[in-house]
Amino acid sequence: VPALAAEPRFAQRLREHLEEEQFLDRRYRLQKVPGGRVALPVLEEKLSQLQLPQEMTCGLVWIQEPVPSRAVRRQTPAQKLRDELRRLLGKSWSEELERDMPRAWQRHGDLVLLSEDSFRAALWEKLGPVLWETVASALGAQRLARRGRVLPDGMRSPSVTLLLGQDGWVEHVDNGIRYTFDVTKCMFSPGNITEKLRVASLPCSGEVLVDLYAGIGYFTLPYLVHAAAAFAHACEWNSHAVEALRRNLVLNDVQDRCHIHHGDSRQLELRDVADRVNLGLIPSSEEGWPVACRVLKKSTGGVLHIHHNVETLPALAPPQTPVLQAERGSPEAAGSDGEVQHPTEAGGKETLGARIRPEWQRWAEATAARIRGLLAELHGQPWHTSIMHIEAVKSYAPHVHHLVLDLECRPMLP
Repeated sequence: VPALAAEPRFAQRLREHLEEEQFLDRRYRLQKVPGGRVALPVLEEKLSQLQLPQEMTCGLVWIQEPVPSRAVRRQTPAQKLRDELRRLLGKSWSEELERDMPRAWQRHGDLVLLSEDSFRAALWEKLGPVLWETVASALGAQRLARRGRVLPDGMRSPSVTLLLGQDGWVEHVDNGIRYTFDVTKCMFSPGNITEKLRVASLPCSGEVLVDLYAGIGYFTLPYLVHAAAAFAHACEWNSHAVEALRRNLVLNDVQDRCHIHHGDSRQLELRDVADRVNLGLIPSSEEGWPVACRVLKKSTGGVLHIHHNVETLPALAPPQTPVLQAERGSPEAAGSDGEVQHPTEAGGKETLGARIRPEWQRWAEATAARIRGLLAELHGQPWHTSIMHIEAVKSYAPHVHHLVLDLECRPMLP
């Protein structure tokens, strides 16, 4: 950082002059330098315009390790970013640019993923690399990307633009499980952490799992790593997710206990193999129900974990019912500094039974009846289905909740 070094008796006058001319770099404190002098940090981009009164004897020095000012140390990343950009733009700063400042972002290692409503004004694009380097520096990142709208391609592919850096591969750790994926090609939802933790605690020792919508291994890995499933069949049709899944199985040393079925899970040829089936597709996994019934072991049955978005009518909601944290455009919630936080969601197993909503129960009972009919039709004998648990994962919008139904399915003895 460039600074002007002066004798202590001139330091106050020099500071007043630099402040008046708006040359003082307020991000850093005044520091003592060799020779008993005091160094005042100045803005590097204004050095060429610097003119000092002749009576002020001082010299230009470079401070290798500048000390941040108290104000900077108290700043949140969002405040620091705003100040850096205002300093960069000077008189070009406007209310329109203020509105375009990112309100939330995700951090994946050294990559920060900005929200889609960030930096839309034309002026931002004109700044080019300087802008993105400034943003990355303020947020403590090496790489930068911006989220777009999810593409309507049936695979929920993200539309993400890499703004700074060579590639979008990142690593994320949840509950001791390592996930790697390319943020420009694959989705990652920290908002599902409560369900991943619940899955990890299920008693699956010796079981065979079929995960019909595996993605990069969101649920496949907790089943294998923590729940001790003996083997998993992971079905996924997105080639980018399949590549990430292969890497994640190796990262967590479970590649020998999983077979990837790359393609449309509705065309899956497996039959009579599963003790447990995960149907982690929302807003509805209904298209996978026939496949799930077909892969269950026909002699002993098993458990289906059925994901679905269920709407609750406001007029029918019971009074004093705790409301799950609503999401705004993404499965995460942002803290006051803009950094995405993993939400603590309502719906714990211990107390959920006391607040099951009527619509949730009706959906679960209707689903159990449908599955019972499918099983009888596929296997040519009557089956029994039993609602074990209804888990509220999170809310997507007011009155719309992501639920998981644990449904036990057993063939009835003749």
